[in-house]
Amino acid sequence: MATLVVSNSLDELVRLQPFVSEVVAKCNVSEDMEGTINLALEEALVNVMLYAYPKGQEAQIRLDAIHSDSPNTLAFVITDSGVAFDPTSRPSADITLPVEERPIGGLGIFLVKNIMDEVTYRRIDGRNELTMLKRI
Repeated sequence: MATLVVSNSLDELVRLQPFVSEVVAKCNVSEDMEGTINLALEEALVNVMLYAYPKGQEAQIRLDAIHSDSPNTLAFVITDSGVAFDPTSRPSADITLPVEERPIGGLGIFLVKNIMDEVTYRRIDGRNELTMLKRI
């Protein structure tokens, strides 16, 4: 298990890629899979950074990475104390609509759901916990 704690500032995103690289290096993950995992995690973290807290409020966001051998999976858990929000309950973005007809928002969640094999949410003790599982 590895943990990365970042503030809710977009400047902190530069710390994500080295963290993901370190985690996946221990699991023999391909570069392509590493890139897609990093993309999904970045999308999820950006959503928390931009929308979980009132503007100007500083907070910390925790990202835990957990590798399991049987089955061979990587789980990433984002925990924050922001406003309750369950991204798994949102309808999937309709990517069949022309760009000019699509409502704003929802593509990041769509991306996360399509990259990761399982995405679950729960609210525990005033905290959001988003778990994203990837079979490797």
